[in-house]
Amino acid sequence: MNIPENLLYTQEHEWIAYDSEKNIATIGITDFAKKELGDIVFVDIETVDEELSKDDVFGSVEAVKTVSDLFMPMSGTVIQLNDEIIDQPELVNNDPYIGGWMIKVTPNDPNFIEGLLNSEAYKNMIS
Repeated sequence: MNIPENLLYTQEHEWIAYDSEKNIATIGITDFAKKELGDIVFVDIETVDEELSKDDVFGSVEAVKTVSDLFMPMSGTVIQLNDEIIDQPELVNNDPYIGGWMIKVTPNDPNFIEGLLNSEAYKNMIS
């Protein structure tokens, strides 16, 4: 299972790449989540330009097995959607960390990273 060491993770199986200089967090679902859900066939995210609180739902993914909500790992404003995954949800299946990222967010508080898991803690959680 692919769990990149340079990312942060949530207990809800989202990953976060945080650029502290630009104060932008890129968010997607983990390889583990993708495998648990099955092939993702539809992505629904309509929260661009919205300010959301931590744990709010920012969208959902529909897979062969189920529909699953996507949760905000921090409070902030959704500034960008990966438009490519709307037309090509298989990008999430093929590589959830590069082509399959979902949204970019400007966090309200850069200290949000204190509540996240590093790759080792995430590996321990899912094993």
